[in-house]
Amino acid sequence: MLKEYKTVKEVVGPLMVVEGVEGVKYEELVEVRVQNGEKRRGKVLEIDGDKAMVQLFEGSAGINLRDTSCRFLGHPLELGVSEDMIGRIFDGLGNPIDKGPKIIPEMKIDINGSPINPVSRDYPSEFIQTGISTIDGLNTLVRGQKLPIFSGSGLPHNNVAAQIARQAKVLGSGEKFAVVFGAMGITFEEAQFFIDDFTKTGAIDRAVLFMNLANDPAIERIATPRMALTCAEYLAFEKGMHVLVILTDLTNYAEALREVSAARKEVPGRRGYPGYLYTDLSTIYERAGRLKGRPGSITQIPILTMPEDDITHPIPDLTGYITEGQIILSRELYKQGIQPPIFVIPSLSRLKDKGIGKGKTREDHADTMNQIYAGYASGREARELAVILGESALSEADKAFAKFADAFDKKYVDQGYDTNRTIEETLNLGWELLSIVPRTELKRIREEYIDKYLGKTE
Repeated sequence: MLKEYKTVKEVVGPLMVVEGVEGVKYEELVEVRVQNGEKRRGKVLEIDGDKAMVQLFEGSAGINLRDTSCRFLGHPLELGVSEDMIGRIFDGLGNPIDKGPKIIPEMKIDINGSPINPVSRDYPSEFIQTGISTIDGLNTLVRGQKLPIFSGSGLPHNNVAAQIARQAKVLGSGEKFAVVFGAMGITFEEAQFFIDDFTKTGAIDRAVLFMNLANDPAIERIATPRMALTCAEYLAFEKGMHVLVILTDLTNYAEALREVSAARKEVPGRRGYPGYLYTDLSTIYERAGRLKGRPGSITQIPILTMPEDDITHPIPDLTGYITEGQIILSRELYKQGIQPPIFVIPSLSRLKDKGIGKGKTREDHADTMNQIYAGYASGREARELAVILGESALSEADKAFAKFADAFDKKYVDQGYDTNRTIEETLNLGWELLSIVPRTELKRIREEYIDKYLGKTE
């Protein structure tokens, strides 16, 4: 028998204090009935003796303390899951918003997930093809990895996210692949862009979308990524699918966390974010991976916009500690009209070496990757040197590298948002660009590969 409490004593922002409660547990779901009969939902954030602090999902506007009652439902926030979710669009709390029928759940799962025993984790080692050369060729995504995209305000991270969701696939046949897309605090226009793109290209047929809009309650934003990951865990570990989870924008999520922290009058950390931001982000990122003995996997691509393009800001800074690398979008390349504007020099995939090579991509992948990276870095230095000292000050090798860097930007990076390159095409394009550089400068590639792909010297 659920008790109903009429002892709401205080409401501050999205938080409500209820007194005289018994047997209430942390994270328990709460049903709040306001004076006009409207029902709102919340969860228990803190318990102190017979007092419970409740966090409201729909906000506290218009609540009358005297006539408001609460019922504690005895279970945490759950998501009803089923394979029928594929191809559907939900709001941030898992309610269908695509005018389709309600989901009949196969089971209900706590959205906070269960901790994965580190011993049962399998090491990520299989290549995922995104069709984007700068990722596949130089910062390879591996099945079970978490690889964030660091962007800036106004940069086309949404186009990159849609392109990856549309094009990503696991090489090899007969494996079920799905995309779970979680959007937090995006505008209606952005949401419509994703829905239209997924629908038009047919990607919706293998995708599940969770949409939390900018005008939805900020508190819903805290639940949205966990809803998306709960759906992904069900598809991966119960149904044996390989799931790619794309979460955008983690900065909006952290802002919502800061809002709740301020309402709780917690001591702020860096830039006003709560001191537990690192721990909280890890509860999202660490839900990626593979389990031994289970066929499915979860690969994560979280997207975050760096405030003022500052990579030392707490959100990208802490994300970099938890995840396995980062893909960085460059404002400089964006201004040059390069699409997608991925800057490969500071970008990194820490697991790329595990997902490439013979039997996975091609035997020359590691060598060409290292050589292209080194050549591009040398070419950018040579270009900067030419601006200061003039082109006559450059050696022949420097001029070749500068030419290589220009061609790399125009041909390799600037592929557009609709070009889907296979890994073979990406590697062949790499060799085509490396032919610009004198063979004597290809010091990071084995001679046998140079002979095979560039032809033997007479």
